[in-house]
Amino acid sequence: MTVSLDQPVADFLAPATSGQQISLSALKGQQVVLYFYPKDSTPGCTTQGQGFRDRHDDFLAANTRVFGISRDGLKAHENFKAKQAFPFELISDKEEQLCQQFDVIKLKKLYGKEYMGIERSTFLIDAEGVLRQEWRGVKVPGHVDAVLAAAQALHQG
Repeated sequence: MTVSLDQPVADFLAPATSGQQISLSALKGQQVVLYFYPKDSTPGCTTQGQGFRDRHDDFLAANTRVFGISRDGLKAHENFKAKQAFPFELISDKEEQLCQQFDVIKLKKLYGKEYMGIERSTFLIDAEGVLRQEWRGVKVPGHVDAVLAAAQALHQG
């Protein structure tokens, strides 16, 4: 079952950096931003992650936890997180459980070759676990500010 706006998001349990297991139910009472990105340590993904890193305190002030998600393994995630000093956890979705739940696997093209990959997408879930906003086919410039503004507006009610 894929997610729909203004509907509760099904609970999940996923491995993340710092030896954590992240579940949506454990985050109840806080807003959650899940941002899906194609690959660790690539230019666009690094820039996007740095944006969330640089505004992390603003997200926390809006009672919002941020998590990055890709199909990379935990070792790659740990290296990426450490190198970029990300203050948030990265979730490894090697089995594509979350990718399928949020319907972010799309046909992509690179140098004329087609392949299935993650479409850069971000989801804002309210403190009750309901999907309130989604951004699909994200372009990195200005995106973090748009997500932050939505998180702040939702937090202020």
